[in-house]
Parts: sequence; structure tokens; C-alpha cells
Amino acid sequence: MKSKKNFNSSKNSSQSYLLKNCLVIDNVKNRILKNDIFIKDKIIEDIDKNLTNKIDPKTIVIECEGLYVAAGLVDMRVNITEPGLEHKETIESASKAAASGGITSIICMPNTLPPIDQPAIIHSIQRRAREVALSKIFCTGCITRNFEGKEICELRLMKDSGAVGFTDGYKTISNTRVMRRALNYAKSFDGLIIQHAEDPYLKGNGVANEGEISTRMGLLGIPSYAEAMIVQRDLWMVKETNCRYHVSHISTKETVEIIRKAKKNGLPVTCDTAPPYFILNELSLENYRTFSKLSPPLRNEEDRESIVEGICDGTIDAISSDHTPQDQDAKRLPFNQAEFGGIGLETLLPLTLSLVNNKKIDLIKAMNLITINPAKILKLDVGKIEKKKEADLCIFSTSKPWKVNPEKFHGKSKNSPFDGMLVEGKNLMTFVRGRLVYEL
Repeated sequence: MKSKKNFNSSKNSSQSYLLKNCLVIDNVKNRILKNDIFIKDKIIEDIDKNLTNKIDPKTIVIECEGLYVAAGLVDMRVNITEPGLEHKETIESASKAAASGGITSIICMPNTLPPIDQPAIIHSIQRRAREVALSKIFCTGCITRNFEGKEICELRLMKDSGAVGFTDGYKTISNTRVMRRALNYAKSFDGLIIQHAEDPYLKGNGVANEGEISTRMGLLGIPSYAEAMIVQRDLWMVKETNCRYHVSHISTKETVEIIRKAKKNGLPVTCDTAPPYFILNELSLENYRTFSKLSPPLRNEEDRESIVEGICDGTIDAISSDHTPQDQDAKRLPFNQAEFGGIGLETLLPLTLSLVNNKKIDLIKAMNLITINPAKILKLDVGKIEKKKEADLCIFSTSKPWKVNPEKFHGKSKNSPFDGMLVEGKNLMTFVRGRLVYEL
């Protein structure tokens, strides 16, 4: 699988492909079968054994013996920063990073300049995504104007323009009355409210998880219950309004327990986490490593183990990359001054597969966490592999070893908390709408 050109942004979708001898991860029926996949006119024309008789001389045949083919990944939390902060990331650079990582659907956070708080900005981003033509980009809209937490945006208008959910990004809706109003409004049209749960008053100027490590390093701490308190507060209003409610990048034992209980009580609540919170802990901050300065902060080992347990028992519905690009000037500063966030598009697949390699979950469940599950939460018709659906696919090896080296990544920013880590599992090819957009 070698190519002189890694990316193909040509919009010509007339090319047909036959993927031979694939290990197909059928995430609709939760099974893995060895089959061929025939792609024609953007869609998966057929999935079956020995489809060679269906092809014509112009069909490109790709041998996939020993490789897995799954639905393209759906990443439900990505900060693209275009428009306004193109020095950190652009739609084109994010799309290239996503395609190389097997991600075919990106959910863009509204943290742009200006923020996504009106339909015109959604249309602009979608138009640019069609021009780049390397991935599907869906937008979330702000809950409040300019992230100020005071005045609710026209959520319904943004929903009609394509917004798949509403969030204030890395700002928590701390005003309870505003949050209640947003939940009531979103419920009227079956909207999804997405919360970054962190009490801003408890957080203050904190930069790390409050505990022994932060004290020893002389860093101002953020108590872990700052997350759980917001979730617990919001659930009172979710119970009243019955609005769909999603908590992003959960990181603590208490939050897992609260959401587990809420689900047992039948509340319409879902949540996701990100690889740093089930792989790393606060020890990664040693030597004041700013690439590990994240929001929410890396927690202690007990919290990390609880996140893994929440993934295993189904309390946690999805895994997102939480891709937050920062340029070198924003990260190469004293720890207290450095910006929060880490990139993650190109490591989402192998880091999720680490749960399989460590025998925590099976491969089907791991792939569901980054394909069909986030698609269901967002009510998007993506993330599935079945006949007559658009051919959004990734072809990958579960065992190919490699070393995380952000300098070789395709995004503009290089701030990975996993820099230097040895991982297993690599995306080799990506199809979007039946086009081969990436080949290793």
C-alpha cells in the first residue's frame, strides 16, 4: 500500500474499488466477517465473499488480507480554529490529520473567531469543508452568544442550518438559570446540549489536578469534584426537562458514578472521554511538561482506572480525540502560563486499540466507541458499515507498531501529550464518500 501522493482531494467519485479478503467489522450486527467490499458511485454496492465477478476492467482491486475494514471514525470533539486562529489549525490541515487517522466525520467545536453562534458561520465552514473534500465536517453551535454564558443563541436556527449539538466549548454554562433555559429550548426540537463540566469558581486559576502531585510541584490545583458538581447539578434539570444531555471528556471517578446512576434511572444522558484520561495520569506532568497540560486536567491513577471501568461497563458511550491544537508559542511557556490542550486526531485509533491490546474490551466494542456510538448520540447517518450506505471506510492494522512523532503529523500544531509513546495499530487507507482520500 504505497503511494507517491498520500492525499487525494479530487472530487471524482466515479472510480470503483474492490477491497479483497477484508476482515469486515460489521458494527450494525456486531460481528467480524471475512468478505470482499465493492465500492461504486460513492456507496458500498455489496459486501460478500468473492465479488470479483462484479467488477469491470477499470475497477481498482486492493488486497486487504490480514487487515481490518471498519466504518470511518466519527470524532465528536475537534477544535479546528478556522476561522480566526488559522496559525493553530485550518480546515484543510485538520482534514488531512483526520484522514490519515481514519477519521471520516469531524464534529467541529464552536471555538472559532468569531464563534459559531449563527447559521452564517456554519454555512461558511461547511462550504470550506466541501472545497477541501477530505472529510465530512459537522458543526456544533454555541449555547450562549460569544461564550459569555448570559444570552442564549438562536439554537433552532442553527439546528436547521446543520448544527448537531450545542456547547460553549471549554466554557461551562455556570449560570443555572441559563442552563435550564437552554435545556428547555433544546428539548422543544430534540436538540442536544453538550457540557464541558468544570465549576469555574472552583477551577479559578488552577492548572492541574488538586492533590499530592500539584502540591509538590507548586501548581495551583483544581479539585476533581469541580467536574462532578456541574454534572450533578445539570441532571436535576435534565430530569425536569427530559432534554438530551451529553458530558464531554469526563475524567473523574465521581463523574462516572453519577452518570452510571443517572442512566440506571432512565435519564437521557450520554458522555464521552478522551485517550489521555484512560491512558495517562497526573504523573505525566513531571518536569512541568506543558504538552500534558489539558482541560480537564490529568487526574490520579484511581480516576484513570475508573474511566477504564466506565468504558468497559458501557457507562461511557464514546471516545473522542478532544483535538485541541496549540502553536509552539502557546505551549513553550512556564507551566502556569501555557495554554491547555493536546492534539489527538492521528492517535485516536491506536490509543483506543490499546484497550483491546490490554484485553479490557474486544475489538468490536472498541470500534463502536469511535464509530456508531458517537453517530447515534449526534443522530448522524454515518459511522456504519452496511450495503447502500456511503462508503466512509478505514483500512487498518491492529498490530503495526509505531512511535508517536508529532513532527510527522499532518496537522499544523504538534502538542501531543503522547509524544514519544510506542503504540500498536495504524490506519493505512481512508475512503470518504467512496473516494480514496488517504493512503499510507
